[in-house]
Amino acid sequence: MGKAFESIRQGLGEAIKHAKGEAVEVREFRPEPVDVAAVRHRVGMSQAQFAARFGFSVATLRHWERGDRSPQGPALVLLNLIQRDPAGVLRTLSAN
Repeated sequence: MGKAFESIRQGLGEAIKHAKGEAVEVREFRPEPVDVAAVRHRVGMSQAQFAARFGFSVATLRHWERGDRSPQGPALVLLNLIQRDPAGVLRTLSAN
């Protein structure tokens, strides 16, 4: 069978185990901490431009850059993506 079939079969098997209360091996993604100011400088944007382009408030961005707060959850995941492939993220956000 094909790769897609195997992936679906594995997913169904895991879902059945989970439904029965059995342990299921899970790979958890843990985003790395990000130097937000360095990422912003790398993409060549002001704080206002970066915040507007990626959906953060300027105040939140300033807190991250000063170190008062750290990005968490989906914001940290997005910042990891921007850090790894800023052009790809910008292309994706520009596609309608």
